Amino acid sequence: MSRERSEPMSGAILVEGKAKPRGRFPHLKRAGDLVFVSGTSSRRPDGTFAGATADAMGVTDLDIREQTRAVIENVRDILRAAGGDLSDVVNVTTYLVNMNDFGGYNEVYGTYFDESGPARTTVAVHQLPHPHLLIEISCVAHIPNSPHSSKEAGA
Repeated sequence: MSRERSEPMSGAILVEGKAKPRGRFPHLKRAGDLVFVSGTSSRRPDGTFAGATADAMGVTDLDIREQTRAVIENVRDILRAAGGDLSDVVNVTTYLVNMNDFGGYNEVYGTYFDESGPARTTVAVHQLPHPHLLIEISCVAHIPNSPHSSKEAGA
């Protein structure tokens, strides 16, 4: 996957093809062999959200399972831009707007990770940056910084 960097030697990466952050921060930040992925949602590059639909009357249908799947896939794409994958994740923090969604989130999460996977914390939050968002995930991955695979070596 191609990538663009907001500051070439800072370790900050904006990933092409992913939704642009809604603030002045990168998709991820590398610090040596650690990669910190910013809070990631189910937002698509066109601004729509996976797992969020509205009917002609404006009634919304929000699907925690679909949103969780989309968030984890977005995280995977971001990690791949840093030369890693989900298997490199060592810590996950998940933010749920409603703990009643924990079961659906946990079900989908379990298709990507098991008990040998990353440490995890799940917390309830009052709200996320858009009313259609039910979930956001940030994580830390250990991806060795090879000078042969990245121009960020030594950054």
